Amino acid sequence: MQDRPTKDHAHKLSVAPMMDWTDRHCRFFHRLMTRRAMLYTEMVTAPAVIHGPKPRLLDYSDAEHPIALQLGGSDPRELAQATAIARDWHYDEINLNVGCPSDRVQSGCFGAVLMERPALVADCVAAMIGESAVPVTVKCRIGVDDQLPEQILPDFIDRVSRAGVRHFVIHARKAWLQGLSPKENREIPPLDYALVQQIKRDFPDLTICINGGVTTLAQARDLLALGLDGVMIGRAAYHDPASVLIGADALWGEDHAPDPVAVVRAMHPYIAAHLGQGGRLHQITRHMLGLFTGRPGARHWRRTLSEGASRDGAGLDLLDRALDQVRLAA
Repeated sequence: MQDRPTKDHAHKLSVAPMMDWTDRHCRFFHRLMTRRAMLYTEMVTAPAVIHGPKPRLLDYSDAEHPIALQLGGSDPRELAQATAIARDWHYDEINLNVGCPSDRVQSGCFGAVLMERPALVADCVAAMIGESAVPVTVKCRIGVDDQLPEQILPDFIDRVSRAGVRHFVIHARKAWLQGLSPKENREIPPLDYALVQQIKRDFPDLTICINGGVTTLAQARDLLALGLDGVMIGRAAYHDPASVLIGADALWGEDHAPDPVAVVRAMHPYIAAHLGQGGRLHQITRHMLGLFTGRPGARHWRRTLSEGASRDGAGLDLLDRALDQVRLAA
């Protein structure tokens, strides 16, 4: 692995934190396709870090750098304690979730509901910064419920930046905390890219990245050309990782674009080590199902892994059979 990319380099493109998806196996797989993009953990709550099994929650492979830990919470003391614990894991960034609209998150008074409490968010990030050796960043929405984003978002960014945050990832949709499911909150509220662009103009010294509705590298390039500092891509990077991540390093002027078949082969040692430690094949291959999306043999690849990887004894021979289906169809 080459020298570790810096956090500044990683801002141009990042893969969103996604619950049940962006675990350490997913991130290792994604890193084989892009050396530069920032990868985010699934959200981990501050109480879980404090009281839970820390290695299981925080461990990752050194190959995953640059990598950000996303924390959830609304108690400054708990967030500070969790940030202090995470120092020993040497993440490149600590991110506070101020964007998730799920009922479970709301009941804990964190996530998107914190858009209504900018003073509390400022207290939280100040406490985190006091315990962090790396940048503390915020991922937020443009507003929630009946808030007027063009009024509340500039105030939110101003208050939180004065507490020390220099980097915001803004999901360019409101979140409706009542009446819409998390899935609907990713799709129904209209996107307002223009507002995020205005935030960048109003706060030129801050790093402003945009999230929401971006599905291709071409879209990411267009948004960067408008003056935004970075683009975060979520589900498209998971479901069609080759299209989004292979070739992404060209954003940094680098020619790193491995063939998807080579990516599968590069996963072999990692999978073998996982199996040797008692792991199951499907724990890794479930993240690889979309690798050949839109390419000949994709359906057979998905079927072979979906039907066989969870069976007892499934191993690298099954992965090789699935890959043979792709090569035969090419």
